Amino acid sequence: MLTIYAVLFLSCVAFAAAAGKDYYKILSVSKTATAAEIKKAYRKLSLKYHPDKNPAPDAAQKFAELSVAYDVLSDKDKREAYNRGGEEAVKQQEQRENTPAHDPFSIFEHFGFGGQRRQQEEARTPNVEIPVRVTLRQLYLGEVLDVAYLRQVVCPEANTCQKNNKDCQGPGVKVRMQQLAPGFVQQIQVADASCVARGKAWKSPCSACPNGMTEEEEIQLTVDIQVGMRHGDTVKFDQVADEAVGHIPGDLIFVVHQLPHSVFTRQGDDLHVHFTITLLESLVGFTKTLEHLDGHKVTITKDNVTYCSEVMAIANEGMPIKGSRAKGTLFVTLNIDFPAQFSEKQKTMIRQAMA
Repeated sequence: MLTIYAVLFLSCVAFAAAAGKDYYKILSVSKTATAAEIKKAYRKLSLKYHPDKNPAPDAAQKFAELSVAYDVLSDKDKREAYNRGGEEAVKQQEQRENTPAHDPFSIFEHFGFGGQRRQQEEARTPNVEIPVRVTLRQLYLGEVLDVAYLRQVVCPEANTCQKNNKDCQGPGVKVRMQQLAPGFVQQIQVADASCVARGKAWKSPCSACPNGMTEEEEIQLTVDIQVGMRHGDTVKFDQVADEAVGHIPGDLIFVVHQLPHSVFTRQGDDLHVHFTITLLESLVGFTKTLEHLDGHKVTITKDNVTYCSEVMAIANEGMPIKGSRAKGTLFVTLNIDFPAQFSEKQKTMIRQAMA
C-alpha cells in the first residue's frame, strides 16, 4: 500500500513539474472558461498591470506572465496541448510548428521580390495621438488623470469566423496569378480586406461575430502627468489603440498641450513674470511678495535703485526639472509705474532730494 501511495505522489509531483505555471490562475479564469471570458479577463488584467500605468516593481513581470498565459489559452491548439501536458507540451508543439515548411514563392525573395509579403504578416494598426490640455499649475505639481477611451477590439470569437484561403498572404493582402502570355504568368499582390492572415480569410456572415471583425469597447486609463513635463511630451500606452484581425495593435499616445497662464510664462525649465513697482519703490528699494503656482510666497527684495525693465533672477523658483529634484530659475521683470504728473510742491521736494 505504501508503494502505491509513493507512486501516486511521485506521479503528481512529476505532473506539477511538467505543468509549470498555472495559466488559468494567472488570468483568474476557470478551466472551462470560454474564449470570450479569457479575452475579457486578459484585457482587464493587462490594463491593470501595464508597465506604463502601474509603477509597482513587479508590474512588468506580471504583465509578461499575463501575455504568455493569454497567448496559450487564446489559441485552441495550444490550449489543448497545455491541458494535456502543461508548458512542456506547449513548447514541444511550438517547436514542431516552427519547423519551416517549403514556401513555393520563397525563390522570388532571393531576387528582391516578395519582401512586402513578410512585412504584411507583422502589420500594425495606426498609432493614435490624443492631445491632453493641462495648465501650468498641473505641470508644476503633477497630476493623475483618469481617462475613458473608446476603441475597436477584435471579436472574442474571431477564430471561429475564419476560413482557409490559400490566396491570402497576410492581413488585407491577396496574391493573384495573372497570365501575360501563353506559358508566362506573373504573381501580383492585390488589396483584399477579407484576408486576415496568411492562408486565412474572414467568413461573412458569421453568427459568432454578428457585428463583424471588431466591436466597440470602453477602457479606463490612468494618464500620469509627471512633475516638470513640457509642452509636446508624451505618455504612451503600448498596443492599446484599435485592434484588427491579423494586426498588432498600434500605440495610444497622449500628447501634453500646455495652456497659457495669466501671470507666468514658461521657457524650458524657467519661469518669467512681470512685476510692477512704484516710482518711489524704484528709488528707495522695496520688499514684496509674489504668489507662486502652488500658492507659496516668493519674497522679492531690493534695497537700491531699480531701472526700468530691470530683470531679477531668483534661483530654484522656476519649473521643476523632470526626473530631478532641482528647479529652474524665476526671472522677474520689474516695471515702474510712473505718475502721470507732479504738483509744483512735489517737484520742489524732488529737486531738493536729488540735489
